[in-house]
Amino acid sequence: MSTPATALVTGATTGIGKETSLALARAGHAVVVSGRRTEAGEAVVREIRDNGGEATFIAADVNSEDSVVALVAATVERFGRLDVAVNNAGISLDTGRLADESTSTFQQMLTTNVLGVFWGMKYQIRQMLSQDNPGGAIINLASIAGLGGIRYAANYSATKHAVVGLTKSAALEYATDNIRINGVAPAATKTDILSNAIEAGTWDEATIAALQPVNRMGRPEEIAAAITWLASPAASFVTGTILNVDGGYKAQ
Repeated sequence: MSTPATALVTGATTGIGKETSLALARAGHAVVVSGRRTEAGEAVVREIRDNGGEATFIAADVNSEDSVVALVAATVERFGRLDVAVNNAGISLDTGRLADESTSTFQQMLTTNVLGVFWGMKYQIRQMLSQDNPGGAIINLASIAGLGGIRYAANYSATKHAVVGLTKSAALEYATDNIRINGVAPAATKTDILSNAIEAGTWDEATIAALQPVNRMGRPEEIAAAITWLASPAASFVTGTILNVDGGYKAQ
């Protein structure tokens, strides 16, 4: 029996990361579910196993380079190699007009959203280059906010522009090493964070839905489906691409 390909997903305890872990498991991958919340991560692992898949939880914090190094090492120790990596962990903190934004908030978002992806790719690529049958696929979570300006979210937009730049540049650097590097750019997606903001009255669901031509928000499983395709052999000629999963938002 052949050994299943190994997939590592960060920020995998909820939302897009959780659904991506489930989707990759259904596609036949052995999945490393990673995040900071052990109880939630173990619940995702149980769901995968209950449906016949193979998974393990490894606690990690992408705000720490040492933690990212340890995560990749633990993945390889558990499954022997790394074939797919999804750098999903990210944050969007309180924002406002640029002159009112705090430096500390911006620095925190830069660490999580940019350095977290940089460290992830750095050590994922090193592993993919060094293993038998070198190569793999990396998918980074960008955003429509990384493809244009977003009013009242300059700091978040800047971090996602950086993710786009890292993704495209790394894809060029490792194109001849059998490592494909792509990103997905979701529009408003109904994750727990956004749902909680709607329930709290911070955002209006109808207003957010109307931003997309399809007049609704995305579902985490729809983003996960795009990621799973990019990770698959069906996307073998796709690298350096940012795939919009946005209900037509960027067509406007």
